[in-house]
Amino acid sequence: MRRNLAHVTGAALASALLLGGCAAGTHPGAAAVVGDTEITVGDVDETSRSVTTALGQPFSTNLTLSELVNSALVQKVAAEKSITVDEAEIAPAMKAVVGDQTAYDRFTKDPVANEFLRDVAKAAIGTIKLGGGTGITDPNVQQAQQAGLATVRDASKGIDVKIAPRFGQWSDGAIDGKVSGSLSEESAQAKAKREAQEQQQQQQQQPQG
Repeated sequence: MRRNLAHVTGAALASALLLGGCAAGTHPGAAAVVGDTEITVGDVDETSRSVTTALGQPFSTNLTLSELVNSALVQKVAAEKSITVDEAEIAPAMKAVVGDQTAYDRFTKDPVANEFLRDVAKAAIGTIKLGGGTGITDPNVQQAQQAGLATVRDASKGIDVKIAPRFGQWSDGAIDGKVSGSLSEESAQAKAKREAQEQQQQQQQQPQG
């Protein structure tokens, strides 16, 4: 799904050019570049369609790209900090992300949707571990998620991230743009980000003294 820059083929570039994915900082066809990892417009569109079919409801290209970028970031940060995710951890996390056996079965039958769900689940586990947790069954999983998100956000300042303007802009460790869609209701990463932001806003609104 994601390609290293050196392995982007001419055919893929030509196809992506027709889709209009051109931006300052990314070459034609790129929806995003995270370090040396490129996510093409074609990847985003294909994944969005596959996930929409698996869910039985719309899953936007913006949210698709947001999850793909987050997965790439978590993978890089986890590697830098020697955090690993075992194969045995991924399947339970995939089921937890969708929260529904029927939807899970639809995801696993589509190679593209299955790879996306796998990446999201792996990123969720990695985020929890980066926050000091042990995985999705950690009793303090919410706190670990929030701490992990903060770690990824801080580490992302040292990673070159470029986003094509049609999808928004990169700001404070996230794509700045309104997105809609859900994995079941919302993905584990999107939910954790939202809860962390809400908690921060509540703390800021509390009277001092």
